[in-house]
Amino acid sequence: MAAMATVRDIGARHPYAQVIITSDAQAYLMSDSASPFALNITIDRDSKTPLHTQISEPLASLILDGTLPAGARLEDELSMAKRLEVSRPTARQALQHLVDRGLVKRRRGVGTIVSPMHVHRPMQLTSLLADLSAAGHETSTNVLDYTEHEADADDAEHLEVEEGTAVVSCTRIRCADGEPIAVLSNLMPAAVAPTLEELEAGGLYDLLRAKDIVPTTAKQTIGARNATTREAELLHERRRTALLTATRITYDQSGRVIEYGQHIYRASRYTFETSLFSS
Repeated sequence: MAAMATVRDIGARHPYAQVIITSDAQAYLMSDSASPFALNITIDRDSKTPLHTQISEPLASLILDGTLPAGARLEDELSMAKRLEVSRPTARQALQHLVDRGLVKRRRGVGTIVSPMHVHRPMQLTSLLADLSAAGHETSTNVLDYTEHEADADDAEHLEVEEGTAVVSCTRIRCADGEPIAVLSNLMPAAVAPTLEELEAGGLYDLLRAKDIVPTTAKQTIGARNATTREAELLHERRRTALLTATRITYDQSGRVIEYGQHIYRASRYTFETSLFSS
């Protein structure tokens, strides 16, 4: 049996509905039940608000405030239409609106599933770990490799140092709420590079600041490309899925290059945000 929640027309965040979770819904959310979640609402057929919106918005609220967690399964459109006494196209449109907002995804043979939260990152000179933590995400880092070596010609050009200078290269996977978000590849002068253990526990820029090395300015290029097989495996995506890319050169307060980064992000879970101003 589908778990239930009740929506009454007493107005809170929406002019037509307030979500009240019943004990049945709470039991569903606290259990490992495979039953789909069903939202029991009172449809206002005299309202100017479209019927599909009266269905989709309360569901969106439950997803956005974390009441419906990632992986929760929603009832199918046929069941929803029959139970709420609306047409099947109306129920389909309500679910599609959630899909379009990235709040749910549809899987063949499984149904409609609540998606992991999308990460929105402002375009600032901050570390990914700091941005994720500030946004309330639970973060973790896995260092895939960490090597110290002499700079070759390319390394020297990226870091603006002499060939043969000691440098450190490392690759990390950054996760948010248990989901891999990005693969971060960094090249740094060995003189300023944090240790492997430090990088597993903290953000690069915070670790540099702890050494009185302050990231001050950066040049960054944002792009997009398809994932390789290895990248898709690391990010839990399909091969050749779309990825966001960022190449960044970071300078300290003296103008010295302290980091050259080549990063890839899951486009399905990650967005860059920037503010624009007229001249």
